[in-house]
Amino acid sequence: MGERRCAAVRVLVLQAAWALAGGQVRYSVPEEAEAGTVVGRLAQDLGLEAGEAEARRLRLVAQGRRASVELSGASGALLLSSRLDREQLCAKSAPCALRLEVLLERPLRVFHVELEVTDINDNAPVFPATRKNLSIAEFTTLPGSRFPLEEASDADIGANAQLSYTLSPSEHFRIEEENSNSRSKSLFLVLTKPLDRETIPVHRLVLTASDGGRPSLTGTMELLISVLDANDNAPQFNQSVYNVHLSEDAIQGTLVAQMNATDLDEGSNRNIKYDVDTIVPPSASDLFSIDANTGEIRLAGTLDFEAVNLYNINVKATDQGTPPLSGHCKVVLEVVDVNDNAPEVWVTSLSVPVSEDASVGTVVAVLSVSDRDSGANGRVRCWVWPASPFGLEATFAGSYSLVLREALDRERVSEYELEVRAEDGGAPALRASRGLRVPVSDVNDNAPAFAQAVYTVLARENNAAGAELARLWARDPDEAGNGRVSYSVWEGGVAGGGAALPPSSSSWSGPGWRPASSYVSVDAESGLLWALQPLDYEELQVLQFEVRAVDAGEPPLCGNATVQLFVLDENDNAPALLPPAGSAPEAGPVPAEAAAAGSGTLWAWAAWGAPAGQVVAKIRAVDADSGYNAWLRYELWEPRAKGPFRVGLYSGEVSTARALDEADGPRHTLLIVVRDHGQPARSATATLSVSLLEAAEAALAAGSSSSAASASSSSRAAVGAELAPGAASAATNVWLVVAICAVSSLFLLALVLYAASRWAPRAAVLSAPGPTTLVCASEVGSWSYSQRHSRSLCVADGAAKSDLMVFSPNFPPPPPGPAAKDTQPEPSALLHTVSAAALLTCRPFFPLLSLFSSSPPRVLFPCGEALPPPPEGNVKTSTIHNSDHLLLENTVLGVGKVLSITKKLPDLAF
Repeated sequence: MGERRCAAVRVLVLQAAWALAGGQVRYSVPEEAEAGTVVGRLAQDLGLEAGEAEARRLRLVAQGRRASVELSGASGALLLSSRLDREQLCAKSAPCALRLEVLLERPLRVFHVELEVTDINDNAPVFPATRKNLSIAEFTTLPGSRFPLEEASDADIGANAQLSYTLSPSEHFRIEEENSNSRSKSLFLVLTKPLDRETIPVHRLVLTASDGGRPSLTGTMELLISVLDANDNAPQFNQSVYNVHLSEDAIQGTLVAQMNATDLDEGSNRNIKYDVDTIVPPSASDLFSIDANTGEIRLAGTLDFEAVNLYNINVKATDQGTPPLSGHCKVVLEVVDVNDNAPEVWVTSLSVPVSEDASVGTVVAVLSVSDRDSGANGRVRCWVWPASPFGLEATFAGSYSLVLREALDRERVSEYELEVRAEDGGAPALRASRGLRVPVSDVNDNAPAFAQAVYTVLARENNAAGAELARLWARDPDEAGNGRVSYSVWEGGVAGGGAALPPSSSSWSGPGWRPASSYVSVDAESGLLWALQPLDYEELQVLQFEVRAVDAGEPPLCGNATVQLFVLDENDNAPALLPPAGSAPEAGPVPAEAAAAGSGTLWAWAAWGAPAGQVVAKIRAVDADSGYNAWLRYELWEPRAKGPFRVGLYSGEVSTARALDEADGPRHTLLIVVRDHGQPARSATATLSVSLLEAAEAALAAGSSSSAASASSSSRAAVGAELAPGAASAATNVWLVVAICAVSSLFLLALVLYAASRWAPRAAVLSAPGPTTLVCASEVGSWSYSQRHSRSLCVADGAAKSDLMVFSPNFPPPPPGPAAKDTQPEPSALLHTVSAAALLTCRPFFPLLSLFSSSPPRVLFPCGEALPPPPEGNVKTSTIHNSDHLLLENTVLGVGKVLSITKKLPDLAF
């Protein structure tokens, strides 16, 4: 016995687990149960812990007649709030089930509970009338004649509605039941023995209907049978049951059926009148009409399949005999459903807004769909329109969940206007829809993005501090704080030499490094880029840095843009005069103010009779600006009148305008103005004093000047006068003496220099004013230099050497560090170039004197160390062929003494 109980319990547990796995719980309760009856422990059956039902707000979704059931929030039990009447809820439908929806939050889940209301035998059979009058003729009514009786009805279902009939004891009558079809049966009173009116004129019988309930309930109807005489043939119908199918949309007046009955009597006994005896259900008594003469039954109202789908019409045909006789038949009318009810859609639950990072499968809404029609007309399919990331999933019969099927992007679509459309299977199909508004909430999933990856900004030098340079803008498609952008200068700077460094080179350090934030700043809110100080083109040409845009999201996202700030040159530097070739190398460019004050007077000599076009002197000047602002032109300012001299417009060479004669005077003072092409133009003045000498004196002056200079790179700085063609023969002896003196002077000078370089601890360092530059060849003879600041070096008045260049590197100086032990401190001034330079160490040889009379002296240096790698960009390389030494000559400064060194010297720093 115990084993059987355990097996039963296991079966019930398995059934409950199967029901829960399917998302449905089933209970049953008998009708007429008292209010407060516990239907089931729903929270326990759903697997919820104690108190979890109340915490997660377990609740019923009430709808219509479902209000008779309630859910206890504390215990999670399903209770009856009022009595349930199965006949009122479901009429004759079986089984009678209430479908309930239960919602559970955090997370949102929906469960479906089916509550079956079981029938109890609470309704007794009821006849349409308490009394039935019958008239039966004597003798003419033969035994076996049947008289139809109205059936009793029982509101219960199943066995409780299974009726059986009994008749009070009678020797003349009995009850007979006949099944006319599967859904209806007929009841007849059968005559078993001929009647004799004279013996018993009226028979009173009681018809009892009993149902199959336990205990059984009964209903009675009194049969009052009058025995008639004479007319002994009753009308007979051609069929006892007429089965009719009629569409529920049939219009009023539609023919339902045509009755046809015959009577074998003659005369008035065969005249038949038709009449509707009874209609089931009785409420349809006004729905049909019958023509008494023709027997046509027509529709007098409208049919509704959803209200009543079967009608039983009992028709009686009565003759005109005395007494009249009647024949009976039944019309069974089945109503055919048409698609006259559109589907209905309700939103049971809606959870909005939906986060744009919600996972696929998130339930957004729960909907219920129903259709009152039956069959194909009641089958409903649902979908979401228009196409969207949302879809429907069927969770139970007539219940759907709106779920997320694709990832959302609020920046693409911030809100969805959806329609849940339902369509039944009828022809034509009927549709219904329910609108839903699903907003999408934002998350910080987009970083700020600049319109350009690289911004090129042009700014003129000498701008005012605080001047607006540019306006940067980054777009963040997020909203609120996630889309609020702030700007800052992130990386970048400039080296001491004025070369811009990319942000990746931020490891440069030292006194020459200046960050970009010392030059520019950006407004955090507007992105306005403005200058912190005036910019100087001569100090800074290009500034490259990064601007970062950061949003206010959590976590914050950022984007970068590179800004290249190009400083445009202004004409803010006047030309500066250079000292003449052959002057002291320590002398630097003559400022414009000094030249204007007359502190820099230049001297030149010319011979009487010099032909027109002979170069007397050359004015040299430089301008710290660039481009047109540094393009110089030379003008002879004084004397205004036509004089014997003129100046080259762009070369600065002072030459004779005509042949010189004694009428021109012994000395001429020329005021030469040097102007640039800037707007407005800036200028400097140079005073040149030209002395006119005899040919021999001019030659001596040129020779002494040449021996005093000893290594001039250009003889134009102290030009000697050329003899006129007529004086050449008279000065031949003078030239011979001058040549001998010059050769002797050069020889003596070479001996002195050799002795000095032999016993000196360190070799002399060539120097000139200005920043220092090292010119050095690598071991393989490869050269790197800047195109912008390249200068050709010349060894004579002839063509320039194209394979040797003086350059200014664009890369910054290396970080300062301790000097090598085997090197000497740097000299105060080295070879002159226009821009700043780098400093390295070369290892020269000890000198070996050599004297050249046909070409200027030279200095050869082999390089012991290679130059640092050149900067990326537009770099040109030149190679010295067939030479392991470096050839240097300072033609810019006009150094007059140059050494040719071939022996190894101690290390010298350049």
